[in-house]
Order: sequence, then structure tokens, then C-alpha cells
Amino acid sequence: MSDILNLLSWRYAAKKMDPAKTVSEHKLAIILESIRLSASSSGLQPYQVLVITDPQIKAQIRPVSWGQSQVTDCSHLLVFAAWDNYSFDRINMMFDLVNEQRGLKNEGWEAYRQQLLSIYPKRTPEENFQHAARQAYIGLGSALIAAAAEGVDSTPMEGFEPEKVDAILNLSALGLRSVLLLPLGYRASEGDWLVDLAKVRRSTEDFVIRR
Repeated sequence: MSDILNLLSWRYAAKKMDPAKTVSEHKLAIILESIRLSASSSGLQPYQVLVITDPQIKAQIRPVSWGQSQVTDCSHLLVFAAWDNYSFDRINMMFDLVNEQRGLKNEGWEAYRQQLLSIYPKRTPEENFQHAARQAYIGLGSALIAAAAEGVDSTPMEGFEPEKVDAILNLSALGLRSVLLLPLGYRASEGDWLVDLAKVRRSTEDFVIRR
């Protein structure tokens, strides 16, 4: 079995983390860089990642996250927050960044810019937010794999009240809305009912459809 498959077999959504163990800044940096390098639609990267380590902030988030202990026991709590809308400024910012980094202007690329500018800002804010939120899930996938590669446990969470997390973190001031929580840390030696159970997935034959 390849290394990556071994890692994916090892990882699971840790139900209890050891609050005494801290993820190193080196490992955290690799996980964050893996998210930053993830694919996104049109390369717009329409989301950001907040890294929460302040115990008081984590304590505020836990009650609006179904009381899940990983929120406070984790070493670092990542909050994936998507743009609340696509705007002319946001789209232009990313296209301008590409031109600056590549040191050239491409006619086809500029035509594509105009195409997006003619479509995205006309859509409703909710439609645009949902599109941006789906891009955050791509980053989540990268984070899960990177964390496993670094021997770090992670627990992807949709079980929280986004509006309340937004208020705690004042995300509206940044034009963001929370989408996902990802506690990072190390599984506790005791108290995790899931840790010793076999990973169960549908068989390849049942899961993969070939045509």
C-alpha cells in the first residue's frame, strides 16, 4: 500500500484530543501552506483560514459547536471562512495578483477576467457565497491529508452555528462567513470511543462507477 493510502487509513475524525499536546509551528505551517496551495475555481481563493489558539475564544465557540470538546482541547482551531459575495474588487484583486506575479498580461486571461466580471457580481450574494463555500471544502481536503502526513489529528466539523461563530469572530467586518471548523491536535490516550474501531468505507466496487 502506498504511503498516502496508509496515511488516509490512519486518519479519522478524532473525538477526544489531548489538551496537553501542542502541534508545532512547523507542522502547522505545512498544513496551512497545503490549504493555500489548493485548487480553487478560477484561482480566486474565495475563502480564508483563521487560526484560533486563544483559550477564551475557543471557549466561546464550543457552546455554539454542539459542545464538542475538540474545539477547546485542540492545539489549533482552524476556521474556514468564505467570501460573503463576489465583487468587482475581489475578482480584480486576484487577476491583478496573477499579472503581478507572472510579470505579464495575457489577452486570453484578461478576456476571462471580463467574463467573470460580467457574471459573478450579478448573482445573488447567497449564490456567490455558496459557490465560495464549496471552494473551502477543497482546502479542507488538502488540510486533512497534510495533517495526516504530519502525524497530526484533525476533526472536520460542520456541526456548529455559523452565524454565532461569525459574531464571535466579527467575520462580517471582513466580508466573510464561516463554513467549516477544523480542530488540529493529538488524539487522547483514553476516552475516544472511535479510536480503536475499524475504518469502514464502501467497497471500491460499490463506490466507483465506471462507464
